[in-house]
Amino acid sequence: MKQKSVVTPLSLGTDRLATLLVRYAIPSIIAMTSTSLYNIIDSIFIGHGVGAMAISGLALTMPLMNLSSAFGAMVGIGAAAIISIRLGEGNRAAAEKTLGNVVLLNSIIGLVMMVISILFLDPILYFFGASEQTLPYARDFMQIILAGSVITHMFLGLNEVLRASGYPQKAMFFMLTSVAINCTLNPLFIFVFGWGIRGSALATVIAQSVALSLSLRHFSREDSFLHFKRGIFRLRRKIVSGILSIGTAPFLLHLCASVVVIFVNKALQLHGGDLYIGAYGVINRVVMLFIMVVSGLNQGMQPIVGYNYGAKQYLRVMKTLFMTIFCATCVTTAGFLIGELFPRQVALLFVGEGDLDSTQLIEAVCEGLRIVVVFFPIVGFQIVTSNFFQYIGKPKRAILLSMTRQMLFLVPLLILLPSHYGTLGVWWSMPIADCAATLLAALLLFQQIRWFRKAMAH
Repeated sequence: MKQKSVVTPLSLGTDRLATLLVRYAIPSIIAMTSTSLYNIIDSIFIGHGVGAMAISGLALTMPLMNLSSAFGAMVGIGAAAIISIRLGEGNRAAAEKTLGNVVLLNSIIGLVMMVISILFLDPILYFFGASEQTLPYARDFMQIILAGSVITHMFLGLNEVLRASGYPQKAMFFMLTSVAINCTLNPLFIFVFGWGIRGSALATVIAQSVALSLSLRHFSREDSFLHFKRGIFRLRRKIVSGILSIGTAPFLLHLCASVVVIFVNKALQLHGGDLYIGAYGVINRVVMLFIMVVSGLNQGMQPIVGYNYGAKQYLRVMKTLFMTIFCATCVTTAGFLIGELFPRQVALLFVGEGDLDSTQLIEAVCEGLRIVVVFFPIVGFQIVTSNFFQYIGKPKRAILLSMTRQMLFLVPLLILLPSHYGTLGVWWSMPIADCAATLLAALLLFQQIRWFRKAMAH
């Protein structure tokens, strides 16, 4: 049976906004942070169990991991949107055909990515900034992760479908199950069995395999609202084109993130060396944890803003927006305080003191983290604003705000500043880009609020 929603659509226009935001945001925050926890858990166990240079090797895999996430987001988010529309139309058969296409698309993309990436893995990693010291670690990790590409893509894709078909709590539970298994197997494989960085990768793939098996079991049950049946496992041009067109925006955002990491890694390799790449890997994982919390808040805001915007209740739209901005700013301010006050403690979470490599990595993290988060309190505003435009049916503005931060501001700064200021130029590129993107977001939001006020006056 389909799970009943906690909040009916009608109540989105009448219930207390703070209550609605909490109800919708908490499951989303848990789901979003679960993904970020994967990377943090791997880094912590690898840093303490294998060493500082292994952290750098792991950081080199981020562009490839982001590319995999880009394809996963394209299929998963695109399919979830189509399924939601078809269910809203009362067309369950079309929704189940979309489910079948998700399985096929993820299998094909996962297989193609696995084969191409494994065949050209060393050249790809060298292009990402690998050295003779870090290449073996990056290669050992990615060979196993890539071997499980189909599992990863299928798990993430079906998790989105699970959420869209009325089972958000179950989707969250499967994701948390995967994280819990990863937490259990990582120390076992690294410290007890001595499998090193390969053990961490294997723990990730096994954890996702278990979670995928739970998803497959759900969709195989006839009492599930959407389930596998004969005839749905055939690629249909209309469904595939719909998935890919809707999923293009999140795909481009993940792709831009991959490009940015390549620029950062290359600049750090040139001006700082391998351990600075590892330091960026640590900083990026810490920063992303707070960004994922903000992304969860955004997902909680989406149905409230969308419903009230459609109902032309613009005052409730603005109140929800400001409430979400306030919460997001509190989250990113917490990240700012931790980064500024406790950078050494953050670094020590990922690597122990002792050898020269570990000491240099800790110092690089302390230097970089303090600079990267210097404008972090305003980042929450920027992220919420860019997503807000998407939720009120203005995707061009949303894509503009998301893309300009990375491609228009950050990449040129990464080309210009490091040549004059070395590693400091790399670190300062990020907060300067954040500041510029926030100013642009504020300008566009000011125009939109002025439109709301005019509409309410009439």
